[in-house]
Amino acid sequence: MTRKTDTQITWKTFSEGLWANNPVFVMLLGMCPTLAVTNSAINALAMGLATTFVLLASGLLVSLLARYIPKQVRIATYIVIIATFVTMIDYIIQAISLDLYNALGAFIQLIVVNCIILGRAEAYASKHRPAKAVLNALGMGAGFTLALLCLGLVREILGSGSVFGVDLFGPAFQPWVIMTLPPGGFLVLGAWLLLFDWFRLRRQQKETVTGGQSDVA
Repeated sequence: MTRKTDTQITWKTFSEGLWANNPVFVMLLGMCPTLAVTNSAINALAMGLATTFVLLASGLLVSLLARYIPKQVRIATYIVIIATFVTMIDYIIQAISLDLYNALGAFIQLIVVNCIILGRAEAYASKHRPAKAVLNALGMGAGFTLALLCLGLVREILGSGSVFGVDLFGPAFQPWVIMTLPPGGFLVLGAWLLLFDWFRLRRQQKETVTGGQSDVA
């Protein structure tokens, strides 16, 4: 498999996953765990870190082995690599906290079919050197974790009156129970998508105005 000749590592290599190509807020990938496990901040953080680990490890291994993997079986090979690291993180979370493991449920194993990871392996890691593939995977993982935290924090604060299990408002607070239920996930996700798109449009307008002024000058 041929690799791109551009091996220069820039800030964009990492940052595109945070903003320009955020997996959740821009590409709308990984919606199942985004909606299912973000009823609390700790669940969101754990799922984000688990996905980041698999992204990093699989991206590195795919980049190292890409030239040796036959084109006809590359997707199957990528899935085997991803499944190996998912199994590892599954046992790690189970060993660290059984309560957290039960809270995340089957969504840990479903990281195998998360299109963010397979997409990065096919579209990026297999075409770039290991250092660049790892940095890009780290940015994508950070962007995914940030998105999950954005949902998890809002839903836990409004739905339980707490952050990472720490009570914020005392016994007088009336929680919005809907925020801990599936409809709450859709509501919060929709609000974040609107906010993210507003910031993106504002940025594009600012760049257009700045570019126009530069042309005039």
